[in-house]
Amino acid sequence: MTSYVYLNGGFLPTTDAKISVCDGGWLHGAGLFETMLAENGRIFRLESHVNRLMRSAARLLTPVQRDDLPSRVDFLELLERNELKVARVRMTVSAGSMRADAEPEVRSLTVCVTASPLSPPSPTAYETGVQVVICKFRQSPSDPLAGHKTTAYLSRLVSLRAAQEARCAEALWFTTANRLAEGSISNVFVVHKGVLKTPPLDTPVLPGIARGVVLALADEAGIQTDQCPLTIDDLLDADEVLLTNAIMQVLPVIRVERRDIGDGRVGSVAKRILEAYRRLVRKECGGE
Repeated sequence: MTSYVYLNGGFLPTTDAKISVCDGGWLHGAGLFETMLAENGRIFRLESHVNRLMRSAARLLTPVQRDDLPSRVDFLELLERNELKVARVRMTVSAGSMRADAEPEVRSLTVCVTASPLSPPSPTAYETGVQVVICKFRQSPSDPLAGHKTTAYLSRLVSLRAAQEARCAEALWFTTANRLAEGSISNVFVVHKGVLKTPPLDTPVLPGIARGVVLALADEAGIQTDQCPLTIDDLLDADEVLLTNAIMQVLPVIRVERRDIGDGRVGSVAKRILEAYRRLVRKECGGE
């Protein structure tokens, strides 16, 4: 079957899609991206993802209007063209030429959307939990890219690869001030004495869409939440640890390095939030 992408306002077979060798994303990593979950042919929290990208674009690249990006109909058509109901959808926006003498035909932005079969964590990972490692790198509050989902992603991929080589699901990053920040590809929560805690956005961490959903679901469930600075002791002494992103949704952690979290089993808060999250996805994507 021929696969399709959305590129700069139109649909093309993937093999025909091309960008300029002068594109700033290709040359300098000057781009942003969003990874989204599609179920039942619909994208969960699409506009939240779009709005986050637009905020980052205004800060790092150039202001982007909603009409500059694919419409909801465009996203749905891409899923239909690829015959996908459940999918991983990625939207990438990169700078065009960043040279002052750029040719007139070079676009100011490149906008691309792809859709591929979903590859979430295994059911066993949710049932028995996963192990994570502490990343050897540090996140700096002075980094202008911190808190944004940019295509300058190599350091995250390097740390994630090291975690996977150690048979772990994720690498957790700390700041230069030794505050817990986030995972290479996820936000992180800890549960202590019934309170669900996560690093505040000004740590800095990515304002994850799944992170926001989890905080709202916890409030609805009567689970106390707190966005507060966290240390290595808060992590290791937690009763539960959770990872969140658009694809994994809510993934329980039962071991950090060689240290068991709680009793080394998936806890009740993780189970409640994951069930509520999946129920919300089904509701918003027309699955129930």
